[in-house]
Amino acid sequence: MAAGSQNSASSGDIQNLGASQYLVVRSDDSDPREWLSDSPICPLFSQHHIAHAGILWARYPFELMRTYQSGSYMMACLEGEGKVLVDGNWKLLRAGEACLLPPFVLNTFKCIEGTPWDFCWVRYLESRETKPIVSENSPVLGPYDYAPMLAAIKGLHAECSGANNPGALNHWIDLIHQYVLRFAQPHDYDDRLWKLWHQVEPRLARKWTLAELADLAHVSEEHLRRLCRRHYGRSPMQHLTFLRMQRSKTLLSTTNDKIETIARAVGYENPFTFSTLFKRWVGWSPSKFR
Repeated sequence: MAAGSQNSASSGDIQNLGASQYLVVRSDDSDPREWLSDSPICPLFSQHHIAHAGILWARYPFELMRTYQSGSYMMACLEGEGKVLVDGNWKLLRAGEACLLPPFVLNTFKCIEGTPWDFCWVRYLESRETKPIVSENSPVLGPYDYAPMLAAIKGLHAECSGANNPGALNHWIDLIHQYVLRFAQPHDYDDRLWKLWHQVEPRLARKWTLAELADLAHVSEEHLRRLCRRHYGRSPMQHLTFLRMQRSKTLLSTTNDKIETIARAVGYENPFTFSTLFKRWVGWSPSKFR
């Protein structure tokens, strides 16, 4: 555990650790940031594409901003509360909740003055060719029992700092990854939601309305709102936007299609509207993202 100091990273990133304390395990020494430099290295992280995992006891004025987070990021709040930028809006992450941020978006969170914020995290290192752990059924924010993940991260850190036995390390890493998947790819979500988005995802260019989505799910509009809020932390129309942004990121990365063409492919006739939404949700304009 080490005390952090205020730093400002390049390319518009912000890193203000203040007097926060942290415990970290990293996959290798490729990241030159000072706060990672003394942490133990565990190369076995690479089998699950994990860059690092740790525990942070954050204190105001703690603030982190990564303008281009090239990997999924999960954080689970242990005590207190803090602010996380989710889908272009600030949301509170409280004790007993987790937040899952998709790759290739603006990633930023910060403390609230006078309020401590303790959380553990797992940061993945995914490429655009690697299927991220985030899927159309992944929640963005919701209740989560953090105790198993917290114990696994502590166990991994202790093993890396001590005996460093490969067999034991492998068990701790598998546990950490499974505890992330427990939140990122839940098996207890309502089957009606899976069927709904399974039908919608191939037809994102359609001008979907809430009434049409509710009809596909065979529930009322209000009940669909409640289901989506409970399982995803988003409204149905917000989740539709999330799917459109995910698809547009793929198209921007893998095709040479014009932005206007991609906008229409994901349901936006007006490319300016699409670009504005994309920048709010992802943190980059479509042209800069490409």
